[in-house]
Amino acid sequence: MSIPGFALLDTWQLVTLAAAVGWASGIRLYAVLFIVGGLGYLDVVELPAGLAALAHPWVLAASGFMFAVEFFADKIPGVDTLWDTVHTFIRIPAGAALAASVFGDSSAAAALAAAILGGSLAAGSHFAKAGSRAVINTSPEPFSNWAASFGEELAVGTVLWLAFTHPIAALTVIVALTAFAIWLIPKVWRFVRALLARVTGASARHDGAPRRGADV
Repeated sequence: MSIPGFALLDTWQLVTLAAAVGWASGIRLYAVLFIVGGLGYLDVVELPAGLAALAHPWVLAASGFMFAVEFFADKIPGVDTLWDTVHTFIRIPAGAALAASVFGDSSAAAALAAAILGGSLAAGSHFAKAGSRAVINTSPEPFSNWAASFGEELAVGTVLWLAFTHPIAALTVIVALTAFAIWLIPKVWRFVRALLARVTGASARHDGAPRRGADV
């Protein structure tokens, strides 16, 4: 049974969907692939032609497997930062590609504009997530890491749900989250840079300190 109003997507809804999949891909790419593909497979929504491949059983199996791997990897302090680092080269182009695929049946200009939008939103959400998780990992306890991870999954699910049911609300939320990321990223970067400076400075002082019994 399809969601009312989404049997056929109008341009406004397509823009919302492109923005949503772009933003969410920067945080949980495989969740986006699995959720959107699953909704199409179950005929809950009629996916744009460019996203129809996500509903193929083989694609669902692959995205579901990677979704499960990412779910657990993201809960382990340190592993999550390594995972985020590697996925810097995956999430951003994937977000751009998914957003462009929303407009796969439209003009090349529309698809290119969607790719720019999706890639930019994916980059913003990815760097905000990766940076904030690196800061959280400076705490020795794992609970803040778990809370952040579950919060990110809730945010992704909420944005995708709003994109399919309440497009204006979805765009409002994405704009607010993007503004928050713009505010957050410089602060996180300054914190990480200061932390690295302290670590490298301490290491240099340790290496340069005279050892006991050595000639001074």
